[in-house]
Amino acid sequence: MSMNIVQHLSSAYRGSDILIQDTISSYSVDEIKLRCQALSEYLTNNNIQCFALYGTNSVDWIIADLVCQALNIAVLPLPTFFSNEQIDFAIKKCPVQAILSDSPDNLSTFIQKYGSYIGAVPHSKLFLTKVPTKNSLADLPVGTGKITFTSGSTGQPKGVCLDHNQQLIQAAKLASYVDLSKPKHLCVLPLSTLLENIAGVYAPLLAGGQVIVPSLAELGFSGSTFSEPKRLLNAISTIKPESLILVPQLLSYLTSAISLGWQPPTSLKFIAVGGGKVSPDLLRTAAGQGLPVYEGYGLSECGSVVSLNLINSNHVGSCGRPLPGLDLSFNNGEVSVSGNSMLGYIGEPNSWNQASIKTGDLGELDAEGYLHINGRCKNVLISSFGRNISPEWVESELMTNLLISEAIVIGDAKPYCTAILSLRTPLDDADLAAYINKVNAKLPDYAQIKHWHVASQTLSAMPDLYTENGKPKRDAINRAFAEQIETLYQSSVAA
Repeated sequence: MSMNIVQHLSSAYRGSDILIQDTISSYSVDEIKLRCQALSEYLTNNNIQCFALYGTNSVDWIIADLVCQALNIAVLPLPTFFSNEQIDFAIKKCPVQAILSDSPDNLSTFIQKYGSYIGAVPHSKLFLTKVPTKNSLADLPVGTGKITFTSGSTGQPKGVCLDHNQQLIQAAKLASYVDLSKPKHLCVLPLSTLLENIAGVYAPLLAGGQVIVPSLAELGFSGSTFSEPKRLLNAISTIKPESLILVPQLLSYLTSAISLGWQPPTSLKFIAVGGGKVSPDLLRTAAGQGLPVYEGYGLSECGSVVSLNLINSNHVGSCGRPLPGLDLSFNNGEVSVSGNSMLGYIGEPNSWNQASIKTGDLGELDAEGYLHINGRCKNVLISSFGRNISPEWVESELMTNLLISEAIVIGDAKPYCTAILSLRTPLDDADLAAYINKVNAKLPDYAQIKHWHVASQTLSAMPDLYTENGKPKRDAINRAFAEQIETLYQSSVAA
């Protein structure tokens, strides 16, 4: 696909068609094109070839991203959930010549740390800070259009480099695969997340649809914390979208709200769920409540979405069939994907131009071609009886009950599995035991939870137990709860 989205607008829409909305204003195709042109001229006049983009979800964020395609320059979206150290790492790693940000507070911080103030961007709410850089574009794989940083279990971010064309090809495939005509999509996840960027902006626009972008605060987020669920529910009820992208925890909030009387709008046609292991029971509960939920799987190194269940081909418990053009292979259970590989990691030439990506995920294709992901290779627990256990699998089953906010399964080199739990509200010991027994009844004996410890506070509130994007640091959790874990294994035989 050689045409960028700004060019695509002229052939797919009328100038007066509403293209993007926030909670205050609606923007027509003509208005978006004019604002793209103004930003293009501004960046060109300032000789910007690579910039960082830091801000909440907004129309301006989308425009800045689309302009990068039009000018064929590189953008570094900075997740708002990154720590200051991770932001600093990403900016210093990349050849960014400027930072576009959306708030005076961010602006003053960036000026103090990195560069000098240039000014407010015309026809937008963005501000530009010039950054003197020691790096050059030669530090990026040739053709880099987007540098998307992901955070692993250690919290150390890695910069995935993608070209503009492969992002649009992937989005076009996805739009055709899902086959929603002119969808009205509500962006719920941060636009700095590649999944929402490609599947929540590019794909709907390539399908002739509309994109609605409230700020993250208007959806109930405070940084990386989802603190006010009612805001999300109100937004969904008011906007009446046709499509959403959710992580499992957000889907749990929706199902809980429905059980308490919230009525989802009948406009909803497709809710994609990904970003972590999803309990089949949660998916069945959501479907039984009338939510059109479809689990998928993807990773930034493959341009986001790799596989997805669909309206007419939905196998609950799987991540769907691979998108056309993607080939999956398996080596000792690890999934590798070819067909849309990243250009490489920034600063790691050995990773550049690889035909196939090793995902680090354990999985398999069933007889009907549906992908099943069973956990991370490095997280596999091997019990003292030689059983391989994916902790994410058991954890997802435990957290089907919304009263359990966090579950970390322990059991490497141990005779049985235990768990560290945190609860949203106090739960009677007998009630908790009854629930865990119910979960155990669905698990093979070697994966059942024999003993557990309920933490006095949420693990995510304790320092250094989670990465900035919400992944548990399992080694750190094992160290923090070493005494409690030892108590859980005082007997070599489970009681």
